[in-house]
Amino acid sequence: MKGKFLGVVVLTAVIGLLVAGCAPAATPVPPTAIPKPGAPTPVPAKPTEAPPAREVFKLGVLGPWTGPASRTGENMRAGIIMAFEDIDYKIGLYDIELVWIDSESDPEKACRAYEEAVLRDKIQAGLNNWHSSVTVATMELYAKYKIPQFGNCGCADIVNEKWHSDPDKYGYLIGKGQPVPSKPVKNYVVAITEAIEKGIWDGGTMRAACYGEDTDWGRYTAKAFKEYLEEQGWEVVAEDFFPIDETEFYPMLKRFKDLDVSLIGGTATSAAAISSLIKQSKEIELPALIVADGLGWVAEWYEMTGEAGDYVLDQIPRFTTDEAKAWKTRFVKRWGFEPSAMTGGVPYDYTCMWIEMAEATIEEYGELGSETLYEFAKKYVWTTEFVYDKGIIMPKFGYSAESIPDMIVDQGWYLLPVLQYFGGEATIIWPPEWKTGDLAIPDYMKE
Repeated sequence: MKGKFLGVVVLTAVIGLLVAGCAPAATPVPPTAIPKPGAPTPVPAKPTEAPPAREVFKLGVLGPWTGPASRTGENMRAGIIMAFEDIDYKIGLYDIELVWIDSESDPEKACRAYEEAVLRDKIQAGLNNWHSSVTVATMELYAKYKIPQFGNCGCADIVNEKWHSDPDKYGYLIGKGQPVPSKPVKNYVVAITEAIEKGIWDGGTMRAACYGEDTDWGRYTAKAFKEYLEEQGWEVVAEDFFPIDETEFYPMLKRFKDLDVSLIGGTATSAAAISSLIKQSKEIELPALIVADGLGWVAEWYEMTGEAGDYVLDQIPRFTTDEAKAWKTRFVKRWGFEPSAMTGGVPYDYTCMWIEMAEATIEEYGELGSETLYEFAKKYVWTTEFVYDKGIIMPKFGYSAESIPDMIVDQGWYLLPVLQYFGGEATIIWPPEWKTGDLAIPDYMKE
């Protein structure tokens, strides 16, 4: 099906270019081109048909362009722009105009900005987002104005719960860019449990603490850590949450130390917050293995943590294929900074998927609009009949009736490796098929 969709679109584009290329020159004939006496009279060129009129399609792009997560937003914005530059902002007879909607990492501000983009800028579809709290809030606007929104990385369980409470209403969130946190969180616990079973680590005190920013994302991530750890016999002795822009963690970390924990797990979307937490844990000599989900959401995380980032666990995709490495080089040349595979590469992939969806929608319905995109998604995207398999990061992006609004999470589809950092580089410790080393425990935790 996908090849059929793309073939017609490409053929249409080629014919359009050939027709445009045949248009006569508008400049007068220069004197040197005037025929000499006796020369045959040139035959006037036949008038050509005017090329089909082009239309503008307005796509709202939602993200944290300013605020505490703006560094993540910068990666996302750069990846998205590159995807549209690859097609010269053209899909069939449509010129794509991007309308940048700043969430500022705040649900109320995001809703005001989104509604303004609908009413003033007349956006016809939406792409991207970062925070779960923003997604939950803006889902009301997707439904109210019937704007199909794709690639939201706000992925806490509450998003899925709201979606499933009324799919007819909230189905305008037509696909997320990340799965619920319980899926990647489980991978950490599996990797740690396997290391304990192999005798690589004894688990220390088997006492753990969970932490997170005080958002839907942070709380659901901590909740998942607690549940999975307790299933494996850990005693979770603390759960702490903090403002999204917090950078002072000494009191929390000292309490964790007093509670004799040997493992802490959690997340923060602000690069300043998560790097500060890690540096301060080193300063107070917290004798615990640290899971910091999302540390690598900005590529310069090691410059922010230094050696304190050694031994930390994270889940970030890698630039592994030749295509991915070439894209990374192109990114650096274009923007002047290193991209994160997660917040630069993955948005590039799902933006390219949106572009293919738009092309296929035109082929199916003859036009690109809010309702045709939505109908195409329900008919083909949600049933795995339409799958994107040209990604630079993930082998395949696809959705099923069982997974929606999440993508299919499995090997060969969307799957993140569990990493452990050393000197700014990553060792893959899970899954076994990808691993490049075993979990390592610092000497100060063995005493």
